[in-house]
Amino acid sequence: MAADPSGDNAGRGGRLTLWGVAIVILALSVFGGHHGTGAGAGTDRSKSATAGAVQAGAPLPRSAPTRLRIPKIGVDAPFTALVLASTGQLEPPPAANTNLVGWYSKGASPGEKGTSVIAGHVDTTTSAAVFANLDDLTPGDRFSVERADGSTANFVVDSADTFAKDDFPSERVYADAKRPEVRLITCAGDYDHSAKDYTENLVVFGHLV
Repeated sequence: MAADPSGDNAGRGGRLTLWGVAIVILALSVFGGHHGTGAGAGTDRSKSATAGAVQAGAPLPRSAPTRLRIPKIGVDAPFTALVLASTGQLEPPPAANTNLVGWYSKGASPGEKGTSVIAGHVDTTTSAAVFANLDDLTPGDRFSVERADGSTANFVVDSADTFAKDDFPSERVYADAKRPEVRLITCAGDYDHSAKDYTENLVVFGHLV
């Protein structure tokens, strides 16, 4: 696992599974690996299949995201670019800013063909953070990403699953997609004080409309 860049002061948000596992899978995903359907041992929170029937939008050209808006849960947050550390693992967003989301900048941009990864903390040592209510999203909910080129990528939620961090289906979550898709990821489950991390991750799956 990647070392917490801020030590014990980084906050309860902990390290998302993204930071700590299967970067090889992530690399395959964003650099042209095969699309996977790994069956993780998670809790399927999907309530309907209607979202999947929403026609996918045409891919947009590459452009960095600037703002994430999720009206249902009151998210209106700027982006920071996330990069790989020298260890080969992804750095998390700074925990000091509770209203900030991160995007893996070497992967697909939101709206571009492929799988875009957006991550945020659920809380910190001081307060709830940007993805505190991510678990309220259900299939059919809409959210959008404003982009540097002036366009807006609109997405619909397909499903939301919770996975144990020690049994995380990396290929299913990170593998390349044939259409523009996005993953919203945060921590979930119980907080393990000895590990200073949460036991699970919540992943919201969505696609461009």
